[in-house]
Amino acid sequence: MLVEAAVIASKGAAPTVTHVELDDLRSNEVRVRMVASGVCHTDAIIRDQVYPTPLPAVLGHEGAGVVEQIGAEVTRVQVGDHVLLSANSCGACVQCLAGSPAYCEDLFARNFGARRADGSTAFTSDDGQPISSHFFGQSSFSSYSNVAERSLVKLDEDIDLTLVAPLGCGIQTGAGSVLNELRPPLGSTFAVFGAGAVGAGALMAAVIAGCSRIVAIDINDDRLALARELGATDTINSRAEDVAARLQDITDGKGLGYALDTTGRPEVLRVAADALGTRGAVALVGASLPGTEVAFEIGESLNKGWSFRTIIQGSSVPQVFIPQLIGLWRQGRFPFEKIIRHYPFAQIEDAFADSEQGRTVKPVLVY
Repeated sequence: MLVEAAVIASKGAAPTVTHVELDDLRSNEVRVRMVASGVCHTDAIIRDQVYPTPLPAVLGHEGAGVVEQIGAEVTRVQVGDHVLLSANSCGACVQCLAGSPAYCEDLFARNFGARRADGSTAFTSDDGQPISSHFFGQSSFSSYSNVAERSLVKLDEDIDLTLVAPLGCGIQTGAGSVLNELRPPLGSTFAVFGAGAVGAGALMAAVIAGCSRIVAIDINDDRLALARELGATDTINSRAEDVAARLQDITDGKGLGYALDTTGRPEVLRVAADALGTRGAVALVGASLPGTEVAFEIGESLNKGWSFRTIIQGSSVPQVFIPQLIGLWRQGRFPFEKIIRHYPFAQIEDAFADSEQGRTVKPVLVY
């Protein structure tokens, strides 16, 4: 089947929209006609080979669409169902069986390996060369894709797929980091370092959790203004202000109860950790180069009893958490639509550029 897809040919290359061959559906897969797909920072770091996903590849991991065909073993969905696509997992390891698919023991292979378990790819070029597929089980930068069943989240048919597509990764990660992992109690102080899509999801979740002071920290004034619109009580431009001093002032010298770093930058994570108060907690969701290290002060800070953790995908079960977020959105309590800007699929290169330059918080491609 000939389909239209955006192919990243080599390290750092712009995505090229072209026609590729989509192979036959496997028994545990679902063919999805894509309606929309978010563009995520993770797509950019794979393009730049921060993680070694084989290129050329069809990326995209925030897809939403309509089921066109199902494999013989598929039981979750039927033809015609509306679905959102999220991360893949094995469903059989200890972590998956314990309800933590975000920490699947086969996480890397199923989401970044860009191959089926048998080594095959779903896409080939017009000269028969394999093109990496199954990125996060889906490779949603394609008009049609053969998707792993465990990546599917079934949706009500009245939901706008061009709106909810980006819940599959970035927004889910930010919101889940707060609601599933950090779990700040009512009246807590919370700061998010980085006010992109993940940070926006986190601060909206902090509003839902009932945090009394919610601080957004970024270098982009437009993003900080949007953060206030989404519920931030305080904003800090880290290029123009002393972050540590401002946080001390905001918390009346007591330090933060909770902090989330979405940047993956060691110097930012260190500032977040130093800003914690007694029994505070800081978490990292930003991706860094393998081998990246950060130094923490462990002398005076020992008395704080503070904690640090890393979080994948908001520690969520997508099939449970994403419908919960949609429910909150229906009530007007999770207004993620405010961070979205739509682009025709042909303008995918513009979507990448606008995201990286901070002109758009969450680009969504529409097919």
